[in-house]
Amino acid sequence: MPLTAIRFLNQQWTLGEDLCKVFPVFFYGNVAVSVLSMVGLTINRYTLILHPSRYSKIYTPLSLCFQLFAIWAFSFGIMLLPLFEIWGTLGLDEETFSCTILKKNDTSPKKFIFLFGVLVPCIIISISYSCIFYTVHKQRAKLKAHSSNSSGRIESFFRSKEDCRLTLTLLTIYVCFLVCFLPLMLANVIDDDGSYANLHVFASVLAWMSAVINPFIYAIGSQNYRHAYTKLLSELCFWKTNVELRSFDEVNKSRTVDHL
Repeated sequence: MPLTAIRFLNQQWTLGEDLCKVFPVFFYGNVAVSVLSMVGLTINRYTLILHPSRYSKIYTPLSLCFQLFAIWAFSFGIMLLPLFEIWGTLGLDEETFSCTILKKNDTSPKKFIFLFGVLVPCIIISISYSCIFYTVHKQRAKLKAHSSNSSGRIESFFRSKEDCRLTLTLLTIYVCFLVCFLPLMLANVIDDDGSYANLHVFASVLAWMSAVINPFIYAIGSQNYRHAYTKLLSELCFWKTNVELRSFDEVNKSRTVDHL
């Protein structure tokens, strides 16, 4: 984000050619990690809610480590193609003063990355959430029809409510991510030549909003996050008060010594 702020303030890239090649690797790599992580979380929710008996067999510590490794390896591995100029190249786009994926020999992986890196995950996430909410709706209808049954069903209902709340939070994050990043993806695919520079600049600013709004989504959607934020702020206030008291004591001691 600081590098992007410098670029917008100067309306040019002033940090050298080497950093201009490295910047898009980390930027697009992190975007890919975010998208694939949301896909992984969505499939996790799908398995937990629709196939709870298989969940513990599928999501073992070893399989989770492998999934995380695969997400990071694929996200940054695909960016090595333009970095080493195997497919396309990385450099400065003069029209939008942005360091991005450029064509080499009239080809680049930009459209492939954006279409298959966004379109396919969006389809997977949309289908998964549709199945999740359809199943939850059916389960709630059945529960209401048999509300006089054992306490086990009531316990299951409350557990389902917690799962649904978390699922809804993840869905909100996904929708906000789409709102923030979809304009950037469309701008890079549709206007590949950078004919509408202002559109690319606006899309870049909107993409960085994702980093700002996510903490608020977590705080609103999760009671655990609210408690964590409250605890953190309380500790910061307590630390600040202690520092002020220590400073006040040191000033008083200094005045006492001077008086003596």
